[in-house]
Amino acid sequence: MRDLFNQGWSISEIARETGHSRVTVRKYIHSQVPPKPEKRSKRPSKLDDYKDYIDQRLQDYPLTAARIYREIQELGFAGRYTIVKDYVREVRPKIGVPAVYRYETKPGVQAQVDWAECGYIEIDGSRRKLYCFTMVLGYSRMRYAEFTLRMDVHTLIHCHINAFQYFGGYPQEILYDNMKQIVLNRGPKSSDSDWNPKFENFFTHYGFVPAFAVPTDLRRKGRSRGRWGS
Repeated sequence: MRDLFNQGWSISEIARETGHSRVTVRKYIHSQVPPKPEKRSKRPSKLDDYKDYIDQRLQDYPLTAARIYREIQELGFAGRYTIVKDYVREVRPKIGVPAVYRYETKPGVQAQVDWAECGYIEIDGSRRKLYCFTMVLGYSRMRYAEFTLRMDVHTLIHCHINAFQYFGGYPQEILYDNMKQIVLNRGPKSSDSDWNPKFENFFTHYGFVPAFAVPTDLRRKGRSRGRWGS
């Protein structure tokens, strides 16, 4: 600061350049002790009024940041999704969301999805690969199956909608393998993953929570695979 002052800078210019108040700059110029950094007051966040709600929701259920964002938008939140995603990532470990889900589920809570190759089929003289989409409800073991000729995100979403119509609703959570059609980059937790934008718009619209199977979840994932091979 003293060097700047000796170069002809005004106290106001030095204050703007260094971030110190003019009183601090003036005091330092006439003393031998450098000033301590001044603490700036933390700017309030648009999310502050919703943090208690978010904490409670995450305590009750391992919701995704996208689901939380949609809920607080309905409560009046006008901030960006990235703020919500960063906060959810920060607080989730602190509130003790269990890393392993329960083996038994309550009615309407969970379903499992599997999408596997089922050999080939001949259509109009052309040999086509056949796939089977299955969705199994975790509590009742009620099953929906649909055979498809494609394995893209549009077909996947269409199969989901058909399954929801068949069941007459949809669960709170749906469990998946690491399907390339739905996730671009899998994070340590499902909520930290980068989803295919089309699939993220889909599950955000319906309000269910997508989750990934981990090795300790293979017992429950086996419900979907039980009759359809490996």
